[in-house]
Amino acid sequence: MNRLHFADYAVFLLYFIIVSSYGVYIYYKKKAKHTNSKDFFLAEGSLTWWAIGASLIASNISAEHFIGMSGSGFALGLAISTYEWMGAATLIIVAIFFIPLYLKNKIYTMPQFLSERYNGTVSTIMAIFWLLVYVFVNLTSIIYLGALAINSISGISFELCIAGLALFSVIVTLGGMKVIGYTDVIQVAVLILGGLVTTYLALTLVSEHFGYGENIFQGLQIIREKAPTHFHMIFDSSNAYYRDLPGLSVLIGGMWINNLNYWGCNQYIIQRALGADLKTARSGILFAAFLKLLVPVIAVIPGIAAYVLYQNGLFQSEMIDAAGTLKPDHAYPTLLNLLPSGLKGLAFAALTAAIVASLAGKANSIATIFSLDIYKKFFHKNASEKQLVITGRWTVIISMLLACMVAPALRSLDQAYQFIQEYVGFISPGVLAIFLLGFFWKRATSAAALTAALLTIPLSTLLKFLPVWTSGGFPDYPFLDRMSIVFVSLVLLMIIISLLDRRSKDQPQVMQIDSAMFRVSSSFAVGAVFIIGVLIALYSAFW
Repeated sequence: MNRLHFADYAVFLLYFIIVSSYGVYIYYKKKAKHTNSKDFFLAEGSLTWWAIGASLIASNISAEHFIGMSGSGFALGLAISTYEWMGAATLIIVAIFFIPLYLKNKIYTMPQFLSERYNGTVSTIMAIFWLLVYVFVNLTSIIYLGALAINSISGISFELCIAGLALFSVIVTLGGMKVIGYTDVIQVAVLILGGLVTTYLALTLVSEHFGYGENIFQGLQIIREKAPTHFHMIFDSSNAYYRDLPGLSVLIGGMWINNLNYWGCNQYIIQRALGADLKTARSGILFAAFLKLLVPVIAVIPGIAAYVLYQNGLFQSEMIDAAGTLKPDHAYPTLLNLLPSGLKGLAFAALTAAIVASLAGKANSIATIFSLDIYKKFFHKNASEKQLVITGRWTVIISMLLACMVAPALRSLDQAYQFIQEYVGFISPGVLAIFLLGFFWKRATSAAALTAALLTIPLSTLLKFLPVWTSGGFPDYPFLDRMSIVFVSLVLLMIIISLLDRRSKDQPQVMQIDSAMFRVSSSFAVGAVFIIGVLIALYSAFW
């Protein structure tokens, strides 16, 4: 039944009190630094490795995972886990190669890197792109999916859910990155515990439905037997969902572009590690990679279980919308509604924790880019530290209001997770090309970077819509393959433009690079090898 009981509200209230009280404690613990912009935006030197790792995951996992990824699990199966498992491998690469470059060169924002490596024009264009994507794709979709889920399991109106999530997130965000980072430790513990409760319920329902009693391992075995096509990680071209996950492209193509951009060139994510020393940052990122391995257990398996139950006569009305259309994204809320009183409150708290942590992290990054790379650069060059913090706080409030206004327009989506991945992917190829060449090739010129920045969205748009405009006369590539094509095209174009500029060979080495930066500790190496080994085993088992 889609409403909460007293015990559910009690559990949720306890969660709210703990998070709020801890946030206030962290906020006032170092009250003297409140007007320091680096402390507000980066929590400089304050976050431990476990806080960095937890904050990375709490900011990454949100409603698009619980709701959107479960919906994709319902529709296409375990293969959607490739975003998480390839993400774990990507985090290792980021920890080894990206983080040392940022820390060595004292990079605090992604536009700052572009400004120092290329020029202010490239930096400003990309800053505007990032702000638009963060507000109108990421922030908006998180609020929409979060409100949809909470409305589905509580009966609270969709509009009120939007307002409540935005308000809670703003309160957390206004405390700065230190508050976000440490409260994320609680958030990630709650969301994993609550997520495991829902997975347990889903597998138990499957086991009971087929007459085996409350046996989650039997339930897991049953869903593998009843939905064998949902347990393949690599699709061939005959699969109905090949366009979403086009075969080997998830291992050697567009998935790497998607993940390297997200984890290595994304203010929203990388910001958590920019205020720490190299050892702490690497340890935190490695911890996040371990946690990524667990995400499909709490986000994808429930969706597959719901699919099996739906195929065998359950949830026939719950999975259908008012127009009679099957909605995969209804899978997770449907399961939550079956939880007993109290446990439903825990799952509700877990979902809210994921949404609020993600919204807070995203809003803080929006505030960081706007305040340091737009406001200070163009509106108030001599802004004091206090003025930057105040600007950041107002940016949080305004961006959240904009996202709340746009969120209801997403109601027509079937699989919101895929929508997010595809449209963020319009900018990813250009960003990654600019960053990689900027890092490792000193001849890359500002003109080349500007060209890539200006062409990434038009090229992506052209490849997406040209088959429609030409009535099928042009190949209709899966979006991950489109990302690969655009990325390779932009890299080649940047190389050609840079080589044609004779002055490029005399360019000074702007980025400080020392091979010793890329050496890792033995403990990091052991952890990284373990994660890679687990990934090889998973892909081998579910190929």
